[in-house]
Amino acid sequence: MNPDLDKLQPYPFEKLTALLAGVTPPDKTPIALSIGEPKHATPALITAALQEHLAKGLASYPLTKGIPALREAIGDWLCQRFTLPPHTIDPDRHVLPVNGTREALFSFAQAVIDRRRPALVMSPNPFYQIYEGAALLAGAAPHFIPCTRDNAYLPDFDAVSAQAWDDCQLLYLCSPGNPTGAVIPLQTLQRLIDLAERHDFIIASDECYSEIYFDESDPPAGLLQAAAAMGNTDFRRCVVFHSLSKRSNAPGLRSGFVAGDADVLAGYLRYRTYHGCALPLQHQHASIAAWRDETHVRENRRLYREKFDAVLEILEGTLDVGRPQAGFYLWPHTPLGDEAFARGLFERQHVTVLPGRYLSRDSDGVNPGAGHVRMALVASMDECVEAARRIRAFVTCQPSDTGPVAPSPGGRGMG
Repeated sequence: MNPDLDKLQPYPFEKLTALLAGVTPPDKTPIALSIGEPKHATPALITAALQEHLAKGLASYPLTKGIPALREAIGDWLCQRFTLPPHTIDPDRHVLPVNGTREALFSFAQAVIDRRRPALVMSPNPFYQIYEGAALLAGAAPHFIPCTRDNAYLPDFDAVSAQAWDDCQLLYLCSPGNPTGAVIPLQTLQRLIDLAERHDFIIASDECYSEIYFDESDPPAGLLQAAAAMGNTDFRRCVVFHSLSKRSNAPGLRSGFVAGDADVLAGYLRYRTYHGCALPLQHQHASIAAWRDETHVRENRRLYREKFDAVLEILEGTLDVGRPQAGFYLWPHTPLGDEAFARGLFERQHVTVLPGRYLSRDSDGVNPGAGHVRMALVASMDECVEAARRIRAFVTCQPSDTGPVAPSPGGRGMG
């Protein structure tokens, strides 16, 4: 077996299962806020397109590069969503459909890392665990950039040494952040593009949560948008990852795309041709319907806004938590240790949350996820409200020295 497999830690949900082993929860309906699986209804236009093209799709081998109509739909969406200059996106060179961004974020590192020289793969900390696994199995070393309250839960890029930038081959970004909900400003993205040019690395920007935000007039900026605004319309060293799982409530469709630097994507396409991960034809047609429609996306945001309003009103004054800039997670600071909080909440209220330390790694002796839990507001309004009431009851029953705390002033990452 590949010895690098031994470097992989148990996945966060494995750690959570071990934490809750032997705990008997009360006889209440279980509510899981631990996993970020969208639960809103999948739009009918997606299922209709899937059914319409199912027979032909099952009878055909799909092309790794995807059909032109899908690449064109994605290119049009990118230009519209991120206000890119007309004809900036060449669907034939700048766009590549993938089987959801999870597999793409992982396989991308396998394709781009040059094992002949030192290789660091940088990522935020806390982070989506795929980034670390991708780095390790590509023969690279992960390098974590802490995202703490002191820096508005954004990565502290100023803390990265010049030598580390020199050794970096791949920088994973996640904006809006999972789990923090922090959005990297456009000016910071442009600074990172300059650093990539200076130090010779590629930026892989995970933007899967970019379509879940609260102010319709202020959508999160994207990496390609930042590149184009500084004149980099070739998107040199810039690659973005988008998905229909969160945007369109279709996690089972396993449909997303990678877009950006044409030279990088040409090599990545070669890798994917051997990897054997083409998107089924019927899924491609369903994806066209999704990328061509914004009505269901706006409705999705409305549902999330309502849930955040209701849940935050219940938790106000009880838990140190604020509204994130985007995404569907809350990232509260817990009044006791994150593992103790998660175990106690499950034991007393039958509500499951994910300890923040499971999404982070120690950096200079500090785990930036410790003392936080991730709560995904993906279930129905009724379930989310009931969960918030149970959390409030749990926190208010804690001893006075670990009881409710007032929210601290939020930065850009937490409002």
